[in-house]
Amino acid sequence: MDEQSKHHSESLRAPADFWHAHAQKLFWETQYSTPLGVDGKRKWQWFPDGRISTTYNLITRHVLSGRGEQRAIIWDSPVTGQKRVITYAELQEQVEVFAEVLRGRGVKEGDTVLVYSLLLFLFCGMPMIPSCMIALLAIAHLGAIHTVVFGGFSPTECAKRISSAKPKLVLTASCGIEGSRVIPYLPLVREAISKSDWKPQNTLVLQRDKLYVSLDKTLRELNWNSLVRSLETRRSQPPPSSTSPASSNPITRIPIPNSTKTVELGAAFHSCAPQYIIYTSGTTGQPKGITRNIGGHLVGLQYSIEHFFGIRAGDTIFTASDLGWVVGHSYILYAPLLIGATTVLFEGKPVGTPDASTFWRVISEWKVNVLSTAPTALRAIRREDPTLEMVKKFDISSLRAIFLAGERSEPSIVTDYQNAIFGPSISPSRKGLIVDNWWSSESGSPITGISLGFNTLPAPIKPGSAGKPMPGWGLKVVSDAGVPLPAGQNGNIVLATPLAPTGLTELWSDTEAARFHSAYFARFAGKGEWFDTGDAGFLDQDGYVHVMSRTDDVINVAAHRFSTGAIEEAILAHVAIAEAYVVGAPDALKGHVPFAVVVLKPSSSASLLEEKLLKEVNGHVRTEIGPIAALRGVVVVDKVPRTRSGKTLRRVVRAIVENSVWGEFGKEVEVPATVEDESVVAGLREKVEAWFLERGVKARL
Repeated sequence: MDEQSKHHSESLRAPADFWHAHAQKLFWETQYSTPLGVDGKRKWQWFPDGRISTTYNLITRHVLSGRGEQRAIIWDSPVTGQKRVITYAELQEQVEVFAEVLRGRGVKEGDTVLVYSLLLFLFCGMPMIPSCMIALLAIAHLGAIHTVVFGGFSPTECAKRISSAKPKLVLTASCGIEGSRVIPYLPLVREAISKSDWKPQNTLVLQRDKLYVSLDKTLRELNWNSLVRSLETRRSQPPPSSTSPASSNPITRIPIPNSTKTVELGAAFHSCAPQYIIYTSGTTGQPKGITRNIGGHLVGLQYSIEHFFGIRAGDTIFTASDLGWVVGHSYILYAPLLIGATTVLFEGKPVGTPDASTFWRVISEWKVNVLSTAPTALRAIRREDPTLEMVKKFDISSLRAIFLAGERSEPSIVTDYQNAIFGPSISPSRKGLIVDNWWSSESGSPITGISLGFNTLPAPIKPGSAGKPMPGWGLKVVSDAGVPLPAGQNGNIVLATPLAPTGLTELWSDTEAARFHSAYFARFAGKGEWFDTGDAGFLDQDGYVHVMSRTDDVINVAAHRFSTGAIEEAILAHVAIAEAYVVGAPDALKGHVPFAVVVLKPSSSASLLEEKLLKEVNGHVRTEIGPIAALRGVVVVDKVPRTRSGKTLRRVVRAIVENSVWGEFGKEVEVPATVEDESVVAGLREKVEAWFLERGVKARL
């Protein structure tokens, strides 16, 4: 048994003992009396009566241990042409400054009820800049709760989150930068606040060089830059007072060893107090507020950054994500600083800033040890650079691994990049691996993957698989009746409770626990009480997890259930196809039949006829799955609609296909606020509708 599997087994056999051992790697102001409190299947708490300071563990302890001059944050912004390095000592000072700015706006430290109900902030449209990270850390320093609203949300969606979170302050920037476009944020924020039934006390606006905006005092807008400069000027003159005039709570400062400087200690807070809220889609149209608790969050991330990613103090990790998503929260902000590593904050895209070599340039320049990104990013790079020749222009010998998460990684992505970067090896190796992993906003850290942080060789990589279960996650594949299924059989991926420490334990403002139950437990109530992940797949004979689709992406063809992921794998065996997305098209005889939207490789002939392609693709499908899974049709597009975080909008694809089947041409489909480019949706609809119109009613039903 490999070390990861041993840890997994121990964590399920004795979860309290397992996580207690790892919790001791952190500093606790008040030790918890028990690592785990359980009250039934749906209620549990990690380290329930402990008290811990987030910023002490993320920043201050590194400064006090003599590593203040080590790089904490590297900001690399190809869209502005700027770069900046912030050391741990500088980060400590800047967090203290912004925490004092927040205190000046009436933010006070408090107990868990006060923090839960009052001390809350909401970020709307903050770009990927150091000020955003500093502000998030300052909020944690005060024991407040942050919720980051992704800048791609419409004002209406942003307003829903303001109404739910009831923020005391809104923090934003004058603009975001996307390629050559400068996107003003303040008009969007103003509209969101006007649409919300909750009005924050103030809006703090960070003025960026690319766009300086006029602030409206009647809307209680304040200049973030001026507030920080004013505070820095005051701090540079008299020595800091022992108490803050805006707070009744004492501020403790202690000397840095072998230095004339002192640091401010962040207060410790109840382990089960919320660290942050992150909103995810809700089936009712109202977003669900995932609440992450302080103690479990820190312990779980400490474990994953060390054992899963194999990152140690002094290493550098480049997580190419957004601070608005859970990946950015966990592995741009919290986990790298927790372990004392360097985190790369990247303001750009994998292609177009300026080209497909951007990631390799960042890795080479900053000696990155681990890259974490989405499969979509690697697909985009491969589309621009099909043979991955640009990799050879840079010295990326520091790179030990690439971790992929966000959506399913097809085997060709894993093998192509493995061969191009590390050489053809998917067996246990120390020379570098591409590691697929699977998790969610609800989990807060990877549920599955292959751990690279042990002193022994890792388990083998299986392209197409998301790896093995990580410690703390009691993963099963069950039938609709909640019965565990044998290896190789597709079903619902569920989790036993308690979830691992980073997992959610409640929803924001869910005092009755009704929505928490209906969202995650109702489907299997009385059938094992499983936590429903909403994903479908199977476990193979070796215990590897294959996440094939969302539960609602399983296609029922004449009473046979097929995962879209399995059909997509078969389609991708065709030499001309780079990307494939399968949805179910309604069928009068079979209920549904598979229908595919594909993107061709750049080297493929643009004149490749869809009818010829369909015949060839169905040959692969019949061979790999069986004749009953044969596709009704194939439509070739240049792009598929995605969210700004890179996830394919499969529900949009499915809705367009279904509308075309029913002859409802031109019917608008519901497009999420996070869509990257609405013109791609229009282009897809045009292509799909043309396919059905060409073939007439017979092709529809």
